Amino acid sequence: MTMRTRTLGTTGPHVSVLALGCMGMSPVYGDADRTESIATVHAALDAGVTLLDTGDFYGMGHNEILLGEALRTAPADLRERALLSVKFGALRSPDGAFLGVDGRPAAVQNFAAYSLQRLGVDHIDVYRIARVDPDVPIEETVGAVAELVEKGYVRHIGLSEASAANIRRAAATAPIADVQLEYAIITRDIEREILPTTRELGIGVTAYGVLSRGLISGHVTRDHRFTPGDFRAHSPRFQGDNLQHNLDLVEALRKIAEQKGVSVAQIAFAWALSRGEDIVPLVGARTRERLTEALGALDVTLDGADLTAIEEAVPADAAAGTRYPAAQMPHLGTEQ
Repeated sequence: MTMRTRTLGTTGPHVSVLALGCMGMSPVYGDADRTESIATVHAALDAGVTLLDTGDFYGMGHNEILLGEALRTAPADLRERALLSVKFGALRSPDGAFLGVDGRPAAVQNFAAYSLQRLGVDHIDVYRIARVDPDVPIEETVGAVAELVEKGYVRHIGLSEASAANIRRAAATAPIADVQLEYAIITRDIEREILPTTRELGIGVTAYGVLSRGLISGHVTRDHRFTPGDFRAHSPRFQGDNLQHNLDLVEALRKIAEQKGVSVAQIAFAWALSRGEDIVPLVGARTRERLTEALGALDVTLDGADLTAIEEAVPADAAAGTRYPAAQMPHLGTEQ
């Protein structure tokens, strides 16, 4: 395995071709092992992964504290190469419910102050609002992050799940390095309008949900039961007939993977890597075992015949069910 690199857009940092998404290391998909989570961060850094992604609302600060501990306990040379991508703005209640987003300039400053403290760093490499606040002009939110850049607390400005129109408005306000978007073999909505817009503007993409929250990892069974604290227990794509339909798609991918002697997850990451040099897929591994599997995708080459077979097995819009429960969509600012 050889770790390659890419640049986040025309204004962003030079990063590893795969990034580590740390959300699952907090209790989002059920219980996570703290010791194993920290070991997984260290293993990712040791393998050459440089971009680590978190959010201040993952576990209500838990994920930032965990990542801060992982950085403090990492060897100095690995710690120095780490780059941090942080999302802010999502509001949560004590019971974990999502209450909306806050993109007011004063709130941006406040969120950043707490993130810097929890992470134990003096700057954040890419800072982005988790969802655009519908009640605050994006120019004001991005302008507030630009002030943090001027003060040295942030290096680059990012966005997350923003529409093409908001991406354009944001880019007209300040340089945008990257937009974080869900992108997978079974989640390809961004190809219609958003991806052409980022490419026109020279903005990079970090792709999360490449395994669709484990749905196309090859490890979810038809009778799988999720714990009550697992987000997927309420996700439409994991429910009833939707799950059975989606797992049929996974089995179609498995046939392609077996022909190449690799896993379904490795096919999914190799596909994401094939979509363009401007895309950096996030590996949402919670364990070293899953991290190693994902990194194996770097040695998988998909030729034209492979990509055609994947397209035929799982056409765009083939998935059943939306990405989020209906009750969460207004707060997340998404239609899927």
